[in-house]
Amino acid sequence: MNLHEYQGKEILASHGVRVQRGIVANSPAEAVAAAKELTAQTGTGWHVIKAQVHAGGRGKGGGVKLAKNLQQVEEIAGQIIGMDLITPQTPPTGKRVHKVLVAEDVYYPGESETSEFYVSVLLNRGKGRNMIMYSTEGGMDIEEVAEHTPDRIFTEEIDPAVGLQGFQARRIAFNLGLSGNAFKEMTVFIASLYKAYIDSDASMFEINPVLKTSDNKILAVDAKVVLDDNALYRQKKYAEMRDVLEENAIEVEAKEVGLNYVDLDGTVGCMVNGAGLAMATMDLIKYAGFEPANFLDVGGTADAKRVETAFRIILKDANVKAILINIFGGIVRCDRVAQGVVDAYKNMGDTIKVPIIVRLQGTNAELAKEIIDNSGMPILSATLFQEAADQVKAALS
Repeated sequence: MNLHEYQGKEILASHGVRVQRGIVANSPAEAVAAAKELTAQTGTGWHVIKAQVHAGGRGKGGGVKLAKNLQQVEEIAGQIIGMDLITPQTPPTGKRVHKVLVAEDVYYPGESETSEFYVSVLLNRGKGRNMIMYSTEGGMDIEEVAEHTPDRIFTEEIDPAVGLQGFQARRIAFNLGLSGNAFKEMTVFIASLYKAYIDSDASMFEINPVLKTSDNKILAVDAKVVLDDNALYRQKKYAEMRDVLEENAIEVEAKEVGLNYVDLDGTVGCMVNGAGLAMATMDLIKYAGFEPANFLDVGGTADAKRVETAFRIILKDANVKAILINIFGGIVRCDRVAQGVVDAYKNMGDTIKVPIIVRLQGTNAELAKEIIDNSGMPILSATLFQEAADQVKAALS
């Protein structure tokens, strides 16, 4: 589950991480009020207006701007709220901005130059350990750093038996070239950041940039946080942070009815039971020369109601030109699935305007094929993987 920047900062601040302070606003008027309140709290004269969307690269898309007075706060907030922000991490049409974060200016002049760093905490799946990745090249895309100057990226693996050790936090501060008070602040920052990551059951905390201010303080200017969906049952307060407006509407609807659905860019809709078979079915579609429109796992119960619901979910995607149903009848009987498909087709009437190809294998597969073939419905049945692929190809050619 992705979080907004302001939500990630709330988690960080609750764990003792110093952050760039800010207040969320849903309108230009609220932004002005937030700026006034922020000035009273922090003394800041300038304010940074940040679009709150689940995407990186907001600055490049015009979603982060500096306001030097209250009139500019109102004007910039008015420009950003309601815009369709396009960044390298959004769909081509962009993402609609519903709120902004009015943040304090932390790049103030002082006794030393400011410096930006990159720090993230994530799981190294290859080694089964958490890892802190960091770099002196903050404020820019870490992918570009990895491509052009990989020697400037460091990693610190955390032994799960003992957790983050003090010497590791000090090594990170040393490799970032810090000294004096900034060195001490960074060690505290890293320890608190890692604790926030562990306590929130996160799968990633990415802070880019981490700023060394002109008076040698270390703080998080941005925060990209992803929480582990599988742990939300024990993170109730964080689960409430979910913003469905930032998620794919079809995926949200599918989740509400218990379907595992992921929207993709292709034209062949998939309805499968089991994640492994779903992945194989997507490969099958690609081998046939097409692209899958979705990943959809209906699970172990594929009765008429569930199949009909899955049909309606798939058909909400206007790009779908055909639907391939691929069910393995292990626990579930193929004849029941076939009857479910036929009943769902009858119930939906003219709603289904695309070819349906059904492949059923397993318990009572032959009976299932008879039900499909004798239904009188324009449903194509297949027995073999290749046969199903050929029927998809024929239907779309």
